[in-house]
Amino acid sequence: MDQTPPEQIELDKKLRVLERLKDRLADREEEMMDLRSELERFEARYTMEVGRLYAEQDEIDAQIAEEELKLVPDDEEIKKRVEELRRLAEESAARAKAAEEKALEKWEPTVEARKAYHSIARVIHPDLALNEKDKERAHILMAELNDAYASGDQGRLNRLVAEYRVSPDVIKGDSIGDDLVRAIRQIYQVTRRFAELRDEKTAAESSELFELFKRSAAEADEGRDMLSQMSERAKTHIKKTERRLLHLRQVNKAQEEHVKEQFGMDIRDFRDPKAK
Repeated sequence: MDQTPPEQIELDKKLRVLERLKDRLADREEEMMDLRSELERFEARYTMEVGRLYAEQDEIDAQIAEEELKLVPDDEEIKKRVEELRRLAEESAARAKAAEEKALEKWEPTVEARKAYHSIARVIHPDLALNEKDKERAHILMAELNDAYASGDQGRLNRLVAEYRVSPDVIKGDSIGDDLVRAIRQIYQVTRRFAELRDEKTAAESSELFELFKRSAAEADEGRDMLSQMSERAKTHIKKTERRLLHLRQVNKAQEEHVKEQFGMDIRDFRDPKAK
């Protein structure tokens, strides 16, 4: 007759459930990490190939408005438009500059890297911690793991694997009761984390960036580079507006020369106090 205490039987069941959940959670965390990385790389490429051109366009639009204001310097509506377009141009330029500073090297996780990430994440995940102190430490360790994985630092991943094979985080409690309570709480925490990851994924996949990312991927499957096409269209538009800007500058210059010739006045001081 089996003399195994009922508490031990229940603990064994919970531990089997927990082990399966740990594997699933590590998979979901890895999938979410991959999605974040893909979207970040796509956003950086979009900003550098297309967004920088939009920033250039915003700057030209602001300059056109400034030239138009010179023609009617007392027009309050144009003044407001100049201020708004100048603000937009500065914001666009800042975004483009930030994107240029991002690394765009595409890293596809190797089988070895995925295995390393999985084996560590299932041990140190913050939602497996049972108190705030352990949770805080686990968050720090998980952040280091995510950073190593996202950057493709295989050596760092290997080091983390070696460290956590002998980590105190893998040590179990002494009594069956303690282990049972720990397992029940960990199952609850893991289940809650699943819900958080689902919400994050839903939010990411409902974003405009993700929709653009999907469209780009679909175009790529058809042999087309959507971002390159957007870039070419933006360049064409820029050329048109550059011609308009040049024309306005020529009109303003001709007007300045006419006033100076006829009245001996330099109207640039009235149009722009900073001009000399």
